[in-house]
Order: sequence, then structure tokens, then C-alpha cells
Amino acid sequence: MRKVYLDHSATTPVHPEVVDVINKYLTDVWGNPSSIHSFGREAKKGLEEAREKVASLMGADPKEIIFTSGGTEADNMAIIGSAHANEKKGKHIITSQVEHHAVLDAFKHLEKNGFEVTYLPVDEEGLVSVAEVERAIREDTTFISIMHVNNEIGTIQPVEEIGAITREKGIIFHVDAVQSYGKIPVDVKQMNVDLLTASSHKIYGPKGAGCLYIRKGVKVPSFTLGGGQEKKRRPGTENMPGIVGFGKAAEIAARDYEGEMKRLSGLRDKLVTGIEERIPDIRINGHRTKRLPGNANISFRFIEGESLLLSLDMKGIAASSGSACTSGSLDPSHVLLAIGLSHEIAHGSLRMTLGGSNTQEDIDYVLEVLPEIVERLRSMSPLYQRKEACKQKECYEHVQ
Repeated sequence: MRKVYLDHSATTPVHPEVVDVINKYLTDVWGNPSSIHSFGREAKKGLEEAREKVASLMGADPKEIIFTSGGTEADNMAIIGSAHANEKKGKHIITSQVEHHAVLDAFKHLEKNGFEVTYLPVDEEGLVSVAEVERAIREDTTFISIMHVNNEIGTIQPVEEIGAITREKGIIFHVDAVQSYGKIPVDVKQMNVDLLTASSHKIYGPKGAGCLYIRKGVKVPSFTLGGGQEKKRRPGTENMPGIVGFGKAAEIAARDYEGEMKRLSGLRDKLVTGIEERIPDIRINGHRTKRLPGNANISFRFIEGESLLLSLDMKGIAASSGSACTSGSLDPSHVLLAIGLSHEIAHGSLRMTLGGSNTQEDIDYVLEVLPEIVERLRSMSPLYQRKEACKQKECYEHVQ
């Protein structure tokens, strides 16, 4: 049976070149980078080379990069740390309704601790309005966090324009770039950001490694106490295999991502167009053009998403119904509800995210298998049967 992996927004396979580097730091270069002897110095050299590669891919100074265990820790550090560092200036903070839970849960934590949060809505394509961001800013606003690319529907937010506003008003601006870093251009200076989050395992690096960009002069206190590693902001002996793997993945992304953007956009368009031509009663979620090249999020009316995923898996196709971090939840996606979908339609949504291993033949296989699965599942749906039997327009609209 053919195997097709379409869940690259959840995680990516580790690149063979990255595996080689990781193995070196598991077997040959195993010293503690804080040690001053030759074993430590060799590890320290690898640590700083990785920092340079990660920084280069986002246009940052290596001194502005703090390594973390991943995107969630970096988001928490940026949001909670920065909010508390500036709370004497004000306790009003802003984010959007479609952020990753690593961001939203951090804001909810701050709400419980005396901060006032404005959760900005999005339009039907998942875009945050720059004008609404500006209108939401108050005298006591100190911090704003807006993601670069939505992890579920792939919409690219106008972070550069938002950053220009925050820079002018002296407000700290954080961007969760976990889904964009290494896949589309990310430049911290051009985007006017103060804090930016990235993750290794989204770009063919190992899990357990990520980073937080902290613009020079921005205050972000440490969450933990201990040694002086990572400029005392993230004490603890560094995860050297993970970090050097992250660095190598960033180096490869810098080399390859422009060609991959074009290739994946073509595959995605073929997939979406093919589904539109073969399957009725669907909805494409997210912005049609301002979206991540490899992202396709589609709602199939009259179908329950879990059944669709299991049926695809039985045919060797791996996809998801939303964020990997909430895949065990029975609640519909907060992102799809925010763009105006009903609970019923949101429950029938499929996220397919393409990556380096995907080919034209993979797309052909999905387009062969998916219509048959949808037809079979809909044949068991009372709502779909009623829709088929109903010829009048008002009756059809009623079952929507």
C-alpha cells in the first residue's frame, strides 16, 4: 500500500544531513559547552555555529537567539516574561482569536493574574485587520502577539504592518513563527518584531529544540533558576544534539526553501483544484493567496472528520483535522469557529500539509482515494441523504 504523509505542520522527518550532525554530537562531541577544557570548547564551538545558522535564517544577530526546548516554551517565555517585565507601564495586552494554544493559554494565564486581554477577531479567511489592531491599542497596552502563519488554515498575517504600528507606539511585539520559519521569508528587522518564536522539528530538525529571538534591549526575565546558560534567560545544560541539529536544519532551509516554496505551491494547487473538481459541498479554509505554500485546509459537509481521517489512514494517507497539539480533543477547532464555520462543518474539516517527500504521484493517489471515501461516508449520513432528496433551494439551505 502506498504511504503518503500529509501532516508536515504537525512534524517533519529529520533530514539525513541533520541525522549525521546529531550522531556526531551524540558520539564524538559530547562535552559540556560550559566547560573550559578542550572537550567543552569543542562543544561550545558547535553551539555557537548553530546559533549563527538559526539567526541567519531570520536576519538576526546570533547574540539575540536563546535556545529553548521548542516553540511552546519560547512562546511562554516571550509572552509571560515580557508582560511581567512591563506590567508597571500597563497591564493591557493583545492577541488574536486564532493563535496556537501555546499562545492563547499563556494569555489566559496572564488574565488570571490581573492582566486585561483583547482577543482580536479575524475575517472569514483568517486575517487579522491591521486597523483593528491599531484601534485596540490603549495607553496601557504594553504587549501584542500575532502569529505569522496560522498552523491550521495557513493564512499569512500582516505582521510587518502590525510591527510598524507597535514600533511607533513603543509596544513590545511578539510573533509566533513556528509555521513560517524556514518555509517562507522571515526577517525580524523587516517585520519590526521584538520577539520571535521558531521550532526545529517543523523544518526537518529534531524535536526538543527551538529558539526565541529577543531583540537587543528587550527585557525577558528567566522562568527558571540555575546556571548562566543562554545569557541566564534559559539556564540548564544545553541540548547539544538537538541544537546542532536545529542549526543544520536552518542551514538546509536557507539553501532550499525558495525552490520548495514554488514546488509545494504547485502541488497544493493541484490538490485543491482536484478536490474542487471531484467533490461537491466543500469549503476551502484560509486565504486563497496569502497562505503557506504547503497548506490545504478543506471542510467536507455532511462528514465527521475523525471518520475521514481514519479512512484515509487505512489507505496509507496521513493527515489531520487541525493542530497536532489538540488532536485528542473532541471540540471543533477554535480557528475554524473564529472564521465563521458552524460546529457541524468545522467537525468535517481536513488539514493536509505538504513537505519535502511529497510528489505529483502522491497527489494523484490522494485524488483517486479521497472522493471514494467521502462518497462512502456521506452515504451513511442522514443529513446528506436528506439533502440529496430535497430539490427545493430553501430545503437545501435548511440542512446546511
